[in-house]
Amino acid sequence: MSTAFVFPGQGSQYPGMGKDLYDKFDIVREIYKRADSLSGLKISELSFEADKQTLSQTQYTQPCIFVHSYAVLNVVDESYDSVAGHSLGEYSALVAAGVLTFEDGLHAVVERGRLMSQAKKGGMLAPLGVALEDVKEVVDLLKSEGIIEVANYNAPGQFIISGEIEILEKAEKMLSERGAKKVVRLAVSGAFHSPLMEEAQKEMEKVLS
Repeated sequence: MSTAFVFPGQGSQYPGMGKDLYDKFDIVREIYKRADSLSGLKISELSFEADKQTLSQTQYTQPCIFVHSYAVLNVVDESYDSVAGHSLGEYSALVAAGVLTFEDGLHAVVERGRLMSQAKKGGMLAPLGVALEDVKEVVDLLKSEGIIEVANYNAPGQFIISGEIEILEKAEKMLSERGAKKVVRLAVSGAFHSPLMEEAQKEMEKVLS
């Protein structure tokens, strides 16, 4: 049987992430020590001690998740045949596959977080229990008022909307009126995978070139 490792993106962070591994494994302590030194950020302190609001700021979220994923990779006693990642997790997957070194991956992720934190502010919603057709209808109705997109098609029945905060608030109300069981505001600090990230994308292309 083949084994695949799939690495998470933003929204998977939580206060104290990685502390249990740090306390138990020498290699994890070394990883966080290297990450702190290379990044110029106190990634260990942010991961272990920061509150949810601080940890959800993308310039901190991204390197913290990336380093945590790398730490888990180094302590999981199982071989793998393939890797994949969700958004930010693609960088972790590239490191796991040997395409990027940990150092290069960390540099890219730190820059990605910094650039995305400077983008125009927005947010993301996960509507639950509502048909894709209804989600698209709401998005199309609101596009004339500002930036809003269906940003992610994660799975059947699981979609993410990204856009400006005031437009998302209207979308939340309209989706509830159309029968959504729940509309979850994601624990992220920007409208990722939307046109609000265009400037960050251009600058990130320079980082990677």
